[in-house]
Amino acid sequence: MEESLIICEKQEEGVSVITLNRPKVRNALNSELRQQMAELFIQLNEDPETKAIVLTGGDKVFAAGADINDFLTAKTVDVYLRRSERYWRAITDCQKPIIAAVNGYALGGGCELAMHADIIVAGKSAKFGQPEIKIGLMPGAGGTQRLFRAIGKHKAMKMILTGDMIDADEADRMGLVSEVVADDSTLTRAIEIATQLASYSPIALTQIKEVSMLGPDMPLDSALALERKAFQILFDTHDQKEGAKAFLEKRPAEYKGH
Repeated sequence: MEESLIICEKQEEGVSVITLNRPKVRNALNSELRQQMAELFIQLNEDPETKAIVLTGGDKVFAAGADINDFLTAKTVDVYLRRSERYWRAITDCQKPIIAAVNGYALGGGCELAMHADIIVAGKSAKFGQPEIKIGLMPGAGGTQRLFRAIGKHKAMKMILTGDMIDADEADRMGLVSEVVADDSTLTRAIEIATQLASYSPIALTQIKEVSMLGPDMPLDSALALERKAFQILFDTHDQKEGAKAFLEKRPAEYKGH
């Protein structure tokens, strides 16, 4: 692949920033971009220096969805054989906290991509939507399932069935985003949160993310047992003892991730 469709920059304090880099087509998610993004998430998941990941599309747009040109001639077998779920799975399986910094459009696959993050910081210009119905399609990368889980049936059904967009403030009221900030502060705020998370115990962050993601699909008693076991496991880590000791000694903790 000649063109770098993804830019990755490592910040200080264990934060890596991923920037989608197809500005001329509003960061449309073609197969090449998704493949590069998946490979990068796999690499960062294994990178001991990366503690938290920020995902952004830049100042003007997050991602305006899939590349519609791909849909003009594609047949069922073509779409099936792409196995695009592999690319999304690389993000889902990432054990490190992911913070999405969203300015401008996050539509279709772009909205689905944002929902793969653990925390979404939205700029005032952010617009979220699943407009697939308007071209005779439906969401295909979690838009129905993740949206239902994020904002509930009736709000989700309205977005999916009408294809209409919502702005950042409405997304905030629905619970689709974590917070709304001025556009020129979106990335800065996302990096600030990522830096805060990167200062914590990596193993505790991993356990929180794993339990939080698995729990909603389990019966409550089973989910509570999973939470309890993860809580108990952390007592046998260096980081837990270091964290408690540092708190009592009123100093920053030095976590090692084990």
